[in-house]
Amino acid sequence: MASHRKPKQRSLTSSTARAAALLALTGAASATLLDGTGHAENRLTPAQVKAKVDAYQRQAEEATERYNGAKDKADKARAALDALRDQAARRTTRLNAARNALGAFATAQYRSGTIAPALQLALSSSPGQYLQRASLAERAGSRQAALIVSVGRQERKLRQVRGEAADRLAALRASQTAAAHHKRTVQQRLAAADRLLDRLTLEQRQRLLAAQDGDKAGADAIASPTAGRAARAVSYAYAALGKPYVWGATGPHGYDCSGLTQAAWRAAGVALPRTTYTQINAGRRVTRDQLAPGDLVFFYSGVSHVGLYIGDGRIIHAPRPGAPVRVASVADMPFAGAARPA
Repeated sequence: MASHRKPKQRSLTSSTARAAALLALTGAASATLLDGTGHAENRLTPAQVKAKVDAYQRQAEEATERYNGAKDKADKARAALDALRDQAARRTTRLNAARNALGAFATAQYRSGTIAPALQLALSSSPGQYLQRASLAERAGSRQAALIVSVGRQERKLRQVRGEAADRLAALRASQTAAAHHKRTVQQRLAAADRLLDRLTLEQRQRLLAAQDGDKAGADAIASPTAGRAARAVSYAYAALGKPYVWGATGPHGYDCSGLTQAAWRAAGVALPRTTYTQINAGRRVTRDQLAPGDLVFFYSGVSHVGLYIGDGRIIHAPRPGAPVRVASVADMPFAGAARPA
């Protein structure tokens, strides 16, 4: 009888062990960097917590605008893809109809004992080959030749449409992947900010949030006189006061910063692009001393925040998660530029 031997346990090679250790250390370091909430942050002062929370929320807003841009591209690619698929279906129907007409000619000629070489070629397993021998069509009857040319034309257009659809599908998937990445970034930064806030006492947290609020002017603020489309945009923004900040939202129940300005001008009959970094190029640039109600005012070096100017040095904007749509001073944030929609 063969003796049963306990199988030897395979030990990790030195290189494998080093790789595993490196991976563990990298994962731990990445988690700490991502959260920004290492052990050292247990000893942060309220002022330091505020600075880090502000930074996380700014990073979240920048990621929100990138998410908005990627989602906008995905929506457009999806609409274009649907249109191309419909077009391909229609062209397939026309191609089949042309081939059926050729088949009818072939059947008639077969019964009479003759079939044109052009028809034989067009109905072969590789009908595209006849395109290289168009001279055959000239030897067929005029109606037959027209049908043969029609089949070829329909095939070329169908291949083109299918190629365009494939490109749109690739663009859609790339935009969806980018949007998902930016969405995760937003969620991670906001979660990191919340974890920092949770370390504060209730009193400290209330003071921090009050410091973030800046100008507390609200619904009782009075807009400077204005008219036309700008007046309608400003009126819409006033009606949105108090509604929650919802990242990626364009109303009517919640907004992010560029979602609010887009919705306000849409109510005035003007279509703005979706993101801060595209809205700044919508319309005519104006300087800070030229601001008029309805203008778009942008902030921070990355043009990551926008508000709607209402006059008297103030804007209406959607500040950040947890802070509803409100009035603020233009001086509260670093001015990056302004634009006046057409």
